[in-house]
Amino acid sequence: MADLRDPAEQSVAPPIIVAMGISGSGKTTLARGLAAHLQWPFVEGDDLHPSANIDRMRRGLPLRDEDRVPWLNAVAGQIAEWRRAASPGVLSCSALKRGYRNVLRQAAPKNLRFVHLDISPDEARRRVRGRAGHYMPEALVESQIAALEKPAEEQDVLILDATLPTHETIVRIVSRYIGSASSP
Repeated sequence: MADLRDPAEQSVAPPIIVAMGISGSGKTTLARGLAAHLQWPFVEGDDLHPSANIDRMRRGLPLRDEDRVPWLNAVAGQIAEWRRAASPGVLSCSALKRGYRNVLRQAAPKNLRFVHLDISPDEARRRVRGRAGHYMPEALVESQIAALEKPAEEQDVLILDATLPTHETIVRIVSRYIGSASSP
């Protein structure tokens, strides 16, 4: 694992990066690629959903705020675990609303960074329609679009076009949050 700390600033916590966006935006692909490039731990946020949430989505029912509470707490718990261990990390998580992002920010207030993968509704639907083996049906993309509170004015969020090649997105993230634009 790369040591990201400046020798003069050994007390600086390493960043924890959350790839966020609606279903189909490519957050899992990006987060996996970024984690592999940086040799950092990766956690898929969808894996932290309680089974009741997965069953609900599988049936085509959108999650409600109250359904997301245990999931957000589990995601925040993972972030807090990395923070306590002074470990960097990369996580994929829709983080659709500012309130959800604020729950995550509380887990690592100084070193949590978001990458919002901005995507058109048509492209998100096309991608979700074309993927196999995922419980999220295309019909739920609309509910995610409706729930999304775009993070345009949030300072710890890098907004990127979700249709950029993954390697280009990784270079931009590394340049912004790590300080070196090494190629993936």
